[in-house]
Amino acid sequence: MSQFRSKRLDLSGFINARVIRDHTKRKVFEQYEPDRQALRYIIRNTTLPQRVRAQAQLQLSQMHAYTRPTQIKNRCVAGGIARSVIRDFRIARLLRTQATPSLTMFVYRPQDLPQDPVFPADLEKLGYFVNEKDQIRKIAEPEQEFQFKINRNDRWNEVQRGAMNECIRTIVSSRLRSLGLITLRLPLSSGPKDPHVPIWVSANLARASRVIVVFGEPIQDHGVWAYRTVGTERIDAGSAVAFARAILGQKSGAGFKDADTALLLANTGQLIWHCGSSRAVTHQTWLALPRSSAVDAPLTMTRRNKIPSNQDWQEHVACVFDEILSARGRLVREDAKIDIIGLSEGGLGAIRYLEAEWDSWRPYISAIALSNPLHHTDIDLVEESPAVPSSFVSFISSRCRAYLLSDKPVGFPLPGSQEYGCNCYSSGEALNTERIMPKAWEDMLGWLAKMYADPSDGEPHLEIKTLDGAASETVAGDGN
Repeated sequence: MSQFRSKRLDLSGFINARVIRDHTKRKVFEQYEPDRQALRYIIRNTTLPQRVRAQAQLQLSQMHAYTRPTQIKNRCVAGGIARSVIRDFRIARLLRTQATPSLTMFVYRPQDLPQDPVFPADLEKLGYFVNEKDQIRKIAEPEQEFQFKINRNDRWNEVQRGAMNECIRTIVSSRLRSLGLITLRLPLSSGPKDPHVPIWVSANLARASRVIVVFGEPIQDHGVWAYRTVGTERIDAGSAVAFARAILGQKSGAGFKDADTALLLANTGQLIWHCGSSRAVTHQTWLALPRSSAVDAPLTMTRRNKIPSNQDWQEHVACVFDEILSARGRLVREDAKIDIIGLSEGGLGAIRYLEAEWDSWRPYISAIALSNPLHHTDIDLVEESPAVPSSFVSFISSRCRAYLLSDKPVGFPLPGSQEYGCNCYSSGEALNTERIMPKAWEDMLGWLAKMYADPSDGEPHLEIKTLDGAASETVAGDGN
């Protein structure tokens, strides 16, 4: 309809600012329309040299009709086609050259953004203390547990939890060190400032005839079973402190004392290298690291945050086997027997590794205990036909057991052998998989000690049958 518009501004009718503005825009486009069409033809002609097209693009962007603030939304006079400035050149040029407060009123400068919250990694400064029952409680309210939600902004809650977890890690590390555990770096060739994963090993690793290896969950920090248990029960119960004390025979009434038993705590969680602090962290800790402002995105991960041979939990499990447990005569004894405890993905990683390398490890693995198993017989266990007694599948069926979520007493038989290839038992925990280990590790150690004492012993085959009109009943037998 542009051809029917008046070429002049008729002041005899109703006049307002919008009419004057629209008329001015039309007149400006009329003046520069032939040049604009010619330049656009040159820009779109792909047969012309690139330099010619680039010069035409620059000239078009500098035309009077395109650099006036009133031309942000315009209309072609000739054809009536809606054309936006953004189609012909970037709007950023206009904002740079003719930016006004009205155009930038919703853009925050870096110094105007809210600062990232800071919480010190100190229990007392956070308002908490450790009472005589080894529980973390509030100083102001000694009966109240850790309060996660202190602000409607999740960033404040996240950073405060990160500071509390750092305090717990410091306490746990100090106690494990007092039990005689030392830190090894993986890969073994890495230096203190090089990307590495720390693992805990007992000082008697090289001379012990029995080694208990624990592969934890990827979501947990090193030496911690469940922060949930640390907060509600005791620090020792929710971490590996009570577990290590029982194995190493210090202040334990559980009856597992054996000076010839070593402990290795793998680290499937802290597999991200933070260059600023030169340490390995979990994904949860990574999200709580300081940022430029409270509204900035998390730090970007690059290749510099990868740890060689430990880029994920499966690689870490393989690294523990290849660099430590296979170093017989150097880091472990030639005849050392290995007991494995695997938690969730940690257990899955061990099962997958041993299934692929079973011929090499069959003489050295004593037994396996799994918490919340994630493997499946149809996927991760390859059955040989005919069945071979020395196969890994046969070993799993006789020298392995799994602990599942259940409200039954610890050690109560449960169905699941068809799915996991081994007998399954109740852990005494019905809700959270991370709390299986704190509740079931004593039963695990008792069974592992029994298997180690008698290499010819094995798990009896359990058949779970449901009787009509009654609850499930467990029938134990030898499988014959």
